[in-house]
Amino acid sequence: MTDRLRIALAQLNPTMGDIVGNLAKARRARADAAKGGADVVLFPELFIVGYPPEDLVLKPALQDDAREAIEKLAKDTADGGPALLIGTPWVDEGRLYNACLFLDGGKIAGHTFKHDLPNYGVFDEKRVFAVGPMPGPFNVRGVRIGVPICEDIWTPDVVECLTETGGEILLVPNGSPFEAGKEDVRLNLIVSRVTESGLPLIYLNQVGGQDELVFDGASLIANADGKLAWALPAWREDVVVTEWSRTAKGWVCAAGQNEAGEERSQSVYQAMMLGLRDYVNKNRFPGVVLGLSGGIDSALSAAVAVDALGPDRVRCVMLPSKYTSQESLDDAAEIAKLLGVNYETVPIEPAVAAFTNSLKGTFTGKAADTTEENIQSRIRGVILMAISNKFGPMVLTTGNKSEMSVGYATLYGDMCGGYNVLKDVYKMEVFRLARWRNQFVPKGALGPTGRVMPENVITRPPSAELRENQKDQDSLPPYDILDGILECLVENEMKFEDVVKQGYHPATVKRVEQLLYVSEYKRRQAPPGVKITSRNFGRDRRYPITNAFRDARDM
Repeated sequence: MTDRLRIALAQLNPTMGDIVGNLAKARRARADAAKGGADVVLFPELFIVGYPPEDLVLKPALQDDAREAIEKLAKDTADGGPALLIGTPWVDEGRLYNACLFLDGGKIAGHTFKHDLPNYGVFDEKRVFAVGPMPGPFNVRGVRIGVPICEDIWTPDVVECLTETGGEILLVPNGSPFEAGKEDVRLNLIVSRVTESGLPLIYLNQVGGQDELVFDGASLIANADGKLAWALPAWREDVVVTEWSRTAKGWVCAAGQNEAGEERSQSVYQAMMLGLRDYVNKNRFPGVVLGLSGGIDSALSAAVAVDALGPDRVRCVMLPSKYTSQESLDDAAEIAKLLGVNYETVPIEPAVAAFTNSLKGTFTGKAADTTEENIQSRIRGVILMAISNKFGPMVLTTGNKSEMSVGYATLYGDMCGGYNVLKDVYKMEVFRLARWRNQFVPKGALGPTGRVMPENVITRPPSAELRENQKDQDSLPPYDILDGILECLVENEMKFEDVVKQGYHPATVKRVEQLLYVSEYKRRQAPPGVKITSRNFGRDRRYPITNAFRDARDM
């Protein structure tokens, strides 16, 4: 009977569909684990193809390539080194499964298929995978290892089955995306499964960005008494070897590194930074370009971009009109200086005059309104896209969730671009993040230390500056009120009367609900952005564009 076991955790960042690259990464991790004397290496969910693969996983060619890669890895284990537990799509008897395969002794020594397929929020696994049968444990070097896959531990059934069939340690490969506050949910879940089963549990999560999702890693090990033995760092790759020993009460993991948790602003900023970095790098853009208006949204977006990519890969452009204040010009120049970015000014007034002249006949007898404001925004979009086309950087848009919720944005104007780091961040949180970044430097940041934007940018009343003396609150409720109502309607799906009971004026709630619903067509055309909240626009919240329902009816 084995009394000692070394289990390696490979908290890694796969690239979607890069099976060759992910195979190479797995081999490097195995080699590192072998140096530490590991008996087995655990990889994240569906690691060989990346997670979540969506409908890509239905392609027979991808399934074949994944199988070939797994077979190569299996042959590697003939060298007597560590066994592998690795996630992959797997076709068995004509059905496609979300699988974890046990590779040892030069062959595929076993498999388990995910039983609980999530089909809510950002997940659509029932669309592409078959439900696996209740699993039993693997015999890994004389130890019975249960491998519930991600969602399999969100309910007690699979863990109960593994416990009843002789499991001694639970190893859980995950693809669990970040959202603010989720760390406590995960920890409580892990403690519940450990308490119910009486077994120690390894929670291994992937790290990295995939389109609108970002994975924070932050893998954990809890012993059977519920106490944490390990807490891996968030936001970065790591391969660690953990020491396990059999005692009279079962298996125990020796204590190892225990990374401290993060407060909200730090974790949200890290999520935006890693999400943007991986989106740009994995899609092979040389960098980003954005309009730097002197306002807080573009300032924070520029700071995140510099921290993610470095100042040399960020190009900022001031696009002034006749309504742009000297204050904005000064603030934008100061932001660019603090961040150390490439900065230039391209006035839009000549283009505005050309459009005005072209449309003069068509608009005869019509007073100026938001049409002329939107033309300015669209000219800015055209200029930024021209720079993108000519030099290659992706256009970064800068609208926040408050604006996107109520349609305070211009299609083909300030919504024009490839990615938006603030898409799931409400305006009041934008202020908090800006203040946080002026005081702290995030881990792994490539940007400067110290202050990255003038205090005036944070304290000045927000304005689109598309007409004389314009302020956002000419068109919108104060942001603290707007954000509170939106959180009730978007994140919590509260009834109209329940939102009013929170202390908001009925007419204001009705207006915000109307703006939220009629702006759906804009959001469908908006660029992707990293998920931060429990309900982001896109993967989480899928509403029809044509929609006559209103909860706030006649009052």
